[in-house]
Amino acid sequence: MLFKQQALLRQKLFVLGSLAIGSVLYLVARVGTLDRLQPICPIDSRLSTPEPEQIPLRTLQFKRGLLHELRKGNATKEQIRLHNLVQQLPQAIIIGVRKGGTRALLEMLNLHPAVVKASQEIHFFDNDQNYARGIDWYRGKMPFSFPHQITIEKSPAYFITDEVPERIFKMNSSIKLLIIVREPTTRAVSDYTQVLEGKERKNKTYHKFEKLAIDTNTCEVNTKYKAVRTSIYTKHLERWLKYFPVEQFHIVDGDRLITDPLPELQLVERFLHLPSRISQYNLYFNATRGFYCLRFNIVFNKCLAGSKGRIHPEVDPSVVTKLQRFFHPFNQKFYQITGRTFNWP
Repeated sequence: MLFKQQALLRQKLFVLGSLAIGSVLYLVARVGTLDRLQPICPIDSRLSTPEPEQIPLRTLQFKRGLLHELRKGNATKEQIRLHNLVQQLPQAIIIGVRKGGTRALLEMLNLHPAVVKASQEIHFFDNDQNYARGIDWYRGKMPFSFPHQITIEKSPAYFITDEVPERIFKMNSSIKLLIIVREPTTRAVSDYTQVLEGKERKNKTYHKFEKLAIDTNTCEVNTKYKAVRTSIYTKHLERWLKYFPVEQFHIVDGDRLITDPLPELQLVERFLHLPSRISQYNLYFNATRGFYCLRFNIVFNKCLAGSKGRIHPEVDPSVVTKLQRFFHPFNQKFYQITGRTFNWP
């Protein structure tokens, strides 16, 4: 009797054990299936909707090759239509300042996949003959781009030309305006150096900087000399502020762009409402050239033209001091208006 009860108990335990093992195996198989078949709409994604990217940057990564072909004139009309490419009026303009680093700034901003640059200075707004050709002519000078990209051009003469602020305002009253500045005396000497080099190439003589910058009759700073006048930043900016609020301007430190460009470029990205894409990888210091060069990818690097970074002639220290003292009150007012302070003497 006892033997039969023990046998019956063992049979029940075997059945229960089999059921338990079967259940465990089923659950394991089910979990494996769930791991492989991810839910179409996970709970997390339903609770929090990610912010959409304003600019489809992944789509734009291949822009370099196609847009390069367009610039060379090799792209077909079919390619233009297929990729929905357009020639847009600029949404931002580097308006100055001459010898402040406008070319370097434009080339560095072109590292951003959402930026397309006009390669040449258009001189539409400061040249009466060009301006008379109309806005369609100006648009035709712009590069092809994808609709979500920002087109930028630079013409440093815009900053100092009286008619330009009103003309740009009539085109686009909400446009973003970039001004890159350097220490005013250094900028004036750089301006002189470029003109001097041009004269020497043509075997022409040119006055020394001191004779141009200082009025020989009064021994005071010669404000009629264009290189000096251009460095009085606040005088020119005040004319622009008659048409545009200060919030539409961004001041770039041209001296810092030479020695430490990335922080300045990140400030511009924010001003233009661009996602941060330019990194230290894109900038490398060329010891031979003495300034930073650009790295677009593992195969394409670019340095600025050899004419950049000219060696300045020596200038009489007393003239340098006189100029610095002259510019000082204008600099203080410039800081006050723009909200950006520089360590200028």
